Amino acid sequence: MKRISELSEGEVLALAIANEEEDARIYLNFAAKLRPQFPGSAKVFEEMAEEESHHRHLLLALYERKFGKELPYITRGDVRGFLKRNPVWLADGLRIDAARKQAEVMEYEAAQFYGQAAEQARDTDVRKLLADLAEIEKKHESLAAKLGETNLTPDVRAEEDATKNRLFVLQIVQPGLAGLIDGSISTLAPIFAAAFATRISWDAFLVGLAASIGAGISMGLTEALSDDGEITGRGRPWIRGVACGVMTAIGGLGHTLPYLIKDFWTATAVASVIVAIELAAIAYIRWKYMETRFTSALVQVVLGGLLVLATGIFIGSS
Repeated sequence: MKRISELSEGEVLALAIANEEEDARIYLNFAAKLRPQFPGSAKVFEEMAEEESHHRHLLLALYERKFGKELPYITRGDVRGFLKRNPVWLADGLRIDAARKQAEVMEYEAAQFYGQAAEQARDTDVRKLLADLAEIEKKHESLAAKLGETNLTPDVRAEEDATKNRLFVLQIVQPGLAGLIDGSISTLAPIFAAAFATRISWDAFLVGLAASIGAGISMGLTEALSDDGEITGRGRPWIRGVACGVMTAIGGLGHTLPYLIKDFWTATAVASVIVAIELAAIAYIRWKYMETRFTSALVQVVLGGLLVLATGIFIGSS
């Protein structure tokens, strides 16, 4: 995968064209989903889709003038640093706040992309168009943030708080939640397998300690190396890596520490209670920040956790 700085100007324009086309289709999906209950917001999404299509035509015209009609095939998935879209538009009963937050992320990412692409462009026509599009996308971000609000008067402090909250979700909550899920669920099997295999609390504690710290290191490195944050605005890789790694370790250590209790059954009972608390916390965070229905999130997390837990107990008892 290439970095944005390694793309030629032709590839940058081709990538921009693909992005505008995809974003326009996403906005039209938002409009179709929201139109029955939120016709006003649906109209805004339709207008945003029309403008994205207009941007695509501008980019296509410029590309043809500069590079001809052979358009290279390149998508966001071919460039390191692009944030994968969360397909909320496919969900039944799309919530207006979920659509608005997704639109904010999309426009913020687009503005970041055009801004950086403009800085590295050497052709004056390309540089001017990309810079203009960066400014337009920033206005779209503000527009998306106001969807569904009754008072459209801009409030600087509110916008700053919204931006901070969005960055907090991108840089801390998302990687932290991924780590907490992995640490809380994936370590259940080895810890409880060791516990029921030996019936010795200290042995289970050592296995849990190794699994938790090892998983934390692995998840932290994976998160830090997966996205440099240049385009997505997700911040410095090491910050996200630390958040993911620490939460992974915490998730595993939560049900590991009870095995410091010498009595095996007492330690296992305490660990089981902590597992239930961890799973409920994961479901709550997914509901609050990831726009997942709490009951749906709870069922998914609890079902997965119970299956992993049962696997560990079954293997350890055999």
